[in-house]
Order: sequence, then structure tokens, then C-alpha cells
Amino acid sequence: MASSSGNSNSPSSTQPQNSGSEEDLQLLMDQRKRKRMQSNRESARRSRMRRQKHLDDLVAQVSQLRKDNNQILSNINFTTQHYGNIEAENSILRAQVMELSQRLDSLNEILSFINTSNWLYENEGFEQSFESFMNPLSMPYLSQPIMASADMFQC
Repeated sequence: MASSSGNSNSPSSTQPQNSGSEEDLQLLMDQRKRKRMQSNRESARRSRMRRQKHLDDLVAQVSQLRKDNNQILSNINFTTQHYGNIEAENSILRAQVMELSQRLDSLNEILSFINTSNWLYENEGFEQSFESFMNPLSMPYLSQPIMASADMFQC
């Protein structure tokens, strides 16, 4: 009977060991589950932080791009205005070049006429009227021929 009581002791002694080991296993599983949940929470928190940082970076980038865009528009407006001013000044200068070219052509025609008209010098009656004609322009540098052309002022 001792062997039967040994057999009966065996299952009863295994039962508490199984329940202890099941409890340990359950505690271990609960501990792992808590660790996993904590890890998941931490991972989710890091993910939210990364997402928030990315959003903040995008907002800052939008702000910087708007600022850059406004600066570019300001530069474009300034350059356009400056271009308009320069274009107006160029128009004035072109008109002045045309006027001065016409004056130069007229003066060259007068000089050509004076240089080729020797008959004024030979006739004394005309010499006096010629001197009065030239009197306002009788300056020392006018005694030399002027060599110029309208092409000198072309832009």
C-alpha cells in the first residue's frame, strides 16, 4: 500500500507544483504583457513626438518659404520699377542723341558751305555781312575745321 500511497502522493505533490508553475507562468506572461504594453506606449509616444516635430518643421518651412516669396516679389517690384525708370531715361537719351545728331548734321552743312563758298571772301560787300554773321561765333577754336559725324553719337 505504500506504493499506492506513494502514487497518490505524487499527483497531489505535482498539483501544487503545476499550479505554482502555472501561476509563475501567468505572472511571467502578465509581466511580459505589461512590458510590451509599456514598450508600445513608449513607441507610440516617440512616434507622436516625431510626427509633431515633422509638423513643426513643415510649418517653419512654410513660414520661411512665404518670407522668401515676399522678398522675391519685393525684389521683382523694385527691379520692374528700376527698369521702367531706366527705360524712360534711355528714351530721353535717344531723343537727345537724335536732336544732337540733327544739329551736328546742320553744323556740318554750314561748315561745308562756308569752306566751299570762296566767293564770299572775294566780294568785299559780302565780306562785311559775313563777318557780322560770324561775329557771335568768332571764337579761336572756330578757325579750325570741325571733323565730326552723326555716327559718333550712335548707341
